[in-house]
Amino acid sequence: MFRALADPTRRALLDALRDSDGQTLVALAARHDITRVGIAKHLRLLEDAGLVVTRRRGREKLHFLNPVPIRLIHDRWVSKYTEPWAAGLTGLKAELEQSMEKVFEIYVRTMPERLWAAITDPMIRAKYHFGASIESAWTPGSPYTLVHPASDRPLVEGENLVVDPPHRLVQTMHTLWSEDAERAGTSRVTWEIEPVGDSCRLTVTHDQLRDDAPPELYGGWPMILSGLKTWLETGQTLTTPGSLMYSSPQDQKEQ
Repeated sequence: MFRALADPTRRALLDALRDSDGQTLVALAARHDITRVGIAKHLRLLEDAGLVVTRRRGREKLHFLNPVPIRLIHDRWVSKYTEPWAAGLTGLKAELEQSMEKVFEIYVRTMPERLWAAITDPMIRAKYHFGASIESAWTPGSPYTLVHPASDRPLVEGENLVVDPPHRLVQTMHTLWSEDAERAGTSRVTWEIEPVGDSCRLTVTHDQLRDDAPPELYGGWPMILSGLKTWLETGQTLTTPGSLMYSSPQDQKEQ
């Protein structure tokens, strides 16, 4: 990944996707004095590094920024003492971004069934989702709620549109944890699990977001997915200040 980030053109491409996610090769190439073939090679290196994720939409191939690998580096090397400063800067960055669609991708060394269970089991979900558990019957059309013991009402509610274990889960998402989040209305989250050797590629697509959707709706996904990967591969939970900020003192002692 460091090799992919070392080139200024590739960093500029990531900046372009940060400013406007889901761009085509033609749109990205128009920003640079490099041939379209050259830009395609740079994008391929970024995709191989996991920093860019592509999706087909009709005849177009769209490119999305995937911040999860960078978050994993952050969780490994940023200390708890520098976390507040780093969080403040990344929070400022998130406030400046707006997008209709966000795509996140991560590889986890586990089996599809175990990954599916980690997404849908209430007790496991709470280990990496800021202490919040999820409740549902997990059938198509059934409702679900994301609840936290410190809150007197659900943090999130929605409907399971597609339930295809252990491959695909599509849900509506209506956030209730703040007035700004609630005003943003309903968006959609798609979880896709694809076996790759002894691991799984997990892709989370958060779309149908309003242009003015607050970053708090989608800004937590890198930390959530980092925590999911950490727990499945090590049996441990993340202990960065951000991952613990909503957990109870008892949960922190157990960690």
